[in-house]
Amino acid sequence: MAVKPLLLGVGGGSGSGKTYFARAILNALGPKCCEIIYQDNFYFDQSNKFDFDGGAVNFDHPQSIDFMALAESLAHLREGRPARIPVYDFVTHKRRPEQLAVEPKPVIIVDGILIFHSQPVRSLFHELVFFDTPEDLRFARRLKRDMEERGRSHEGVYNQFYKQVKPMHDQFVDPSKEFANTLVKDLGDFTNVLADYQSRLSQFCG
Repeated sequence: MAVKPLLLGVGGGSGSGKTYFARAILNALGPKCCEIIYQDNFYFDQSNKFDFDGGAVNFDHPQSIDFMALAESLAHLREGRPARIPVYDFVTHKRRPEQLAVEPKPVIIVDGILIFHSQPVRSLFHELVFFDTPEDLRFARRLKRDMEERGRSHEGVYNQFYKQVKPMHDQFVDPSKEFANTLVKDLGDFTNVLADYQSRLSQFCG
């Protein structure tokens, strides 16, 4: 009998803690029960615009994301069918030839800043959690990640954050928190919400 997953959307700004939260749930439930799908894999090809420090590409605008492909993949999983997930290469800014084969599991988590903005995607979730994290903390986390993992410069990360990330957050990401079932605003909230979801979702693991 096909597994029809519970789809949990985990949203919030860049550096808000949503990815840490999603991975903590995965670690608690185990890979046989839980899978994470990342919005970042659904970027359109940006290779013809990328200037090697991000200035010409706005990764935080909804038009940068292939929401139709994301919605189609989630619909397949929700119906108990496997999905093929693209793999985005942040070095070449192209999709890699290979795809990820994702089988339906009891819990599917989707992690992304704009997943609540898109109505076709949002409508597929059973629950939505939004991380409403202060801007200074989000920037500090983004700076560390982009310099350590993506080879970016401090100046480039700073310029991108305040010229693109912040305006897009204010215009598109932050307003989408109105759709959330659960809003996480501080560390105390985070700890309590994480424990609650780990406990509740474990019942789907059999």
